[in-house]
Amino acid sequence: MIEVTVNGRKTEVEEGTTLLEAARAVGVHIPTLCYYPRLPSHAVCRLCLVNVSSEKKPQPACKTTVKDGDIVETDTQELIEYRKTDAQWLLARHPNDCIRCEVNGSCQFQNFVSEYQLEDCWEKLPRGSEEHPEHQLSDHTSPSIWRDISKCVECGLCADACGEAGQQQNIIGFAENSSGRVPVTVFDKPLSETKCISCGQCTLVCPVGALIEAPHWHDVIHTLDAHRHISAVQVAPATRVAIGEEFGMNPGTISTGRMINALRQLGFDYVFDTNFAADLTIMEEGTEFLSRLKAQKNLPLFTSCCPGWVNWVELNRPDLIPHLSTTKSPQQMHGALTKRGAFARSLGAEFESGKTEPYVVSVMPCTAKKDEAVRPGTSGDIDRVLTTRELARMIKARGIAFSALPDDGKFDNPLGESTGAAQIFGASGGVMEAVVRTATHLIDKENTLPLEWEQLRGVNTGVKTAEVPGIGKIAICNGIAAAQRLLSNDDWRKKYVAIEVMACVGGCLGGGGEPKSMDPKVLEKRMHAIYEIDKNSTRRRSYENQDVQKLYETELEKPNSEKAHHLLHTHYAPRASKRLLLMQFLDCVDRRDAEEIAKLLHPDAIWSTASPFGDVQGISNIKALITGKLPPRQYGSKYVRHQMASAADIEDLTVITPTGERCRFTLEVDTQQHGNSSRMVIKKLVREVL
Repeated sequence: MIEVTVNGRKTEVEEGTTLLEAARAVGVHIPTLCYYPRLPSHAVCRLCLVNVSSEKKPQPACKTTVKDGDIVETDTQELIEYRKTDAQWLLARHPNDCIRCEVNGSCQFQNFVSEYQLEDCWEKLPRGSEEHPEHQLSDHTSPSIWRDISKCVECGLCADACGEAGQQQNIIGFAENSSGRVPVTVFDKPLSETKCISCGQCTLVCPVGALIEAPHWHDVIHTLDAHRHISAVQVAPATRVAIGEEFGMNPGTISTGRMINALRQLGFDYVFDTNFAADLTIMEEGTEFLSRLKAQKNLPLFTSCCPGWVNWVELNRPDLIPHLSTTKSPQQMHGALTKRGAFARSLGAEFESGKTEPYVVSVMPCTAKKDEAVRPGTSGDIDRVLTTRELARMIKARGIAFSALPDDGKFDNPLGESTGAAQIFGASGGVMEAVVRTATHLIDKENTLPLEWEQLRGVNTGVKTAEVPGIGKIAICNGIAAAQRLLSNDDWRKKYVAIEVMACVGGCLGGGGEPKSMDPKVLEKRMHAIYEIDKNSTRRRSYENQDVQKLYETELEKPNSEKAHHLLHTHYAPRASKRLLLMQFLDCVDRRDAEEIAKLLHPDAIWSTASPFGDVQGISNIKALITGKLPPRQYGSKYVRHQMASAADIEDLTVITPTGERCRFTLEVDTQQHGNSSRMVIKKLVREVL
């Protein structure tokens, strides 16, 4: 240990501690913009400069390590004036748009400007450079992440979070120099046209509003206010152990009952637990896994409940698609059950007849869940996805005193019961541990094996493994970077029978939609809370969920049955492929969405329908067929979509229609260019009834 004095306060710290960490240890606040505890410090914002006795010049506290005997001053008038001048320079290139900004009230830059009552000293300066005015500063093309680079303070955290120090996706980097420096995507493409996996880690570390989750909360709160629809909300396990942080509570505070009461005050008619569907996911995925194990086919099985991981596979390694579990994620399973199952039918005659359906919202720790909710094959099952941060904004907007609410709220049933196995879905390793708990039961080994698999737990990055007697060797990848390392050679094909991948380090509790935190131990604290809920649960294995058992008895027959596959399983396609384009087209047909279908078509596209409608040519005629000649869309349990005959064969364009026909499609495609973006469109679509 070494001794340091900060503003007259002495303390002992470990060697290697930074000046910033030492200051915080004695309660001294130093402002920062470019610091984040789990990323390297580059000291670019210069707001944290402090005077140190062992140095001649002020040093950045975020990067400078303490020397024994250092005397540190953080609040001299000279330092304060420098910080104010530095911030005013940033203010000259920052829009005065706080009142409309999504991070209003939780922006580090706004806090500093407000604290020191800074005023504009210079004329507003444009972003980017005169030499390259083409840099796109505003981009709302992604269903998950919005970019508004006019608000950027050039801290570099987004590039680090996406780059080698973080997710290793390298979608965001810096262009230009000096005052023209801006973060851009690869080749300045819209985010939706890059290989972004929508993990949202860039939004988690952004100290301002330059990168945010695509906001859905405005629509949700207005819908709830109008109260024209019966509404239902489901909440993910990681949200209940993090939402309290938005209201000043300690990280890892379990706020389940308090959160449920807040959701009821916001106006939701039904509050359900995503964990119910997590138990259901385990029943489906565990059964699917054991059937593959028995057949020795498409092993190892990769988990599919993380949409960031699924996006990565479809974008970068479509050869892995046959290995993905076909089970939908808990979010999508729950949405399908809420809209298409017995619950919806119980709401009244209009719901049972297919004339209407409930308004369904999910609250997730993950920005990629917004992307997942609009995937072909699952779109329409969830109306809106809120991040944990968005839920907090709603609660604040309605003046609900969250920390003062009683912690006695209960989830509604039948879609609210869950086990401890479902709760641990929120942590890296939790899905695989839950699978093992049920798989060992299904092979009659549960009494000879442990309930808790400690070797799969923890927030440290990398690959963790375990040998399960009677099953084989399993692995979990904590973070997409760990998965990329595992997949860099083919050893995984021989070593493992099942692999879990969570795109974000720590799993869902470290998701891109969770509260922003400067606590370096925040992931450990959230994870401890998740396992505490599991430990205190009466039932800790998914097959013990009584309502799940009843669901199979009354509706689904058994895990992996034809009925279960129809409602609870999905299919995949490589990005920029004919298969994906066909899936998107048929999804629009199912939803009778003529406007979206027009975006998929060449102006002179031909649709050979193999029906009495014959060949239809041109966007306007195809739109007219969908909206005016096909039977009107039905809702709820009456809504039936096209399904790919094969969930994983990326070359197979065989489809099962809503009426049960098998059809094969062939596509001719073209590429359309629009400025800096391009897209593949359908030139000719031929349907052949088999």
